[in-house]
Amino acid sequence: MRLTKLFYYTFSLLWALAGCDMIDYHPYDVRVSGERDVNAHNIEQIESNCKEKETIRFVTMGDSQRWYDETEDFVHHINLRTDIDFVIHGGDMSDFGLTDEFMWQRDIMNGLNVPYVTLLGNHDCLGTGEETFRVVFGEPNFSFIAGRVKFVCLNTNAIEYDYTRPIPDFDFMKTERTSRTEEFDKTVVCMHVRPYCGDFNNNVAEVFQYYVTSFPGLQFCTAAHEHHLFEEDLFDDGVMYYMSDCMEARSYYVFTITPEGYEREVVYY
Repeated sequence: MRLTKLFYYTFSLLWALAGCDMIDYHPYDVRVSGERDVNAHNIEQIESNCKEKETIRFVTMGDSQRWYDETEDFVHHINLRTDIDFVIHGGDMSDFGLTDEFMWQRDIMNGLNVPYVTLLGNHDCLGTGEETFRVVFGEPNFSFIAGRVKFVCLNTNAIEYDYTRPIPDFDFMKTERTSRTEEFDKTVVCMHVRPYCGDFNNNVAEVFQYYVTSFPGLQFCTAAHEHHLFEEDLFDDGVMYYMSDCMEARSYYVFTITPEGYEREVVYY
């Protein structure tokens, strides 16, 4: 009788814990709770908020994968401002592609008072990371329009796929050049890994830049990945690339695009 009761109580306890979502089935199980398809929801808000705006101001940052406190401080710092339209996270929300990592980072970033979008980083591709990214945030290649500026956001993590898939996806870029052309006059191209970095497919770097420079009114490109803030005209063609530091450095870019051009600023918090 005592053994029967012990079994009953043990089974009941395990069942209760499972019902409270306190058991992880597997760190890569892609069992996602909370908001899904975050980018699509926030893009709808960005496009609505920025419609008809002649001047837009946005933030780029990235590589928050192991700096949770610093990312929370970033969110609090942005929320003290009233001049930011949206935030672009340049990728690497996760360190190991774990399902929980994406949800933890999503929940932190969801504390922003402004909408944000997230790119796919190379660490986000580990394990079942890309699958989880698609569930939580959406497609790795996407675009949106803020004001009359089109933002083309790309998966450039070629080395994570052993070059077995078309990354960067030139078909996607070609389509985006002519999609919704009546709605934008300028373009910003965003990615996690820049050309001529080791994780980029540098066999096609010049072809990539050909597609990049074919977008109407190209302003500049943004990237992250290298945990080092710097900016460079990578192809000596006048197109600037701006690389964000990781969150450990407690910094971010602020870009302001006006009818006359653009300005950028580095902010430390």
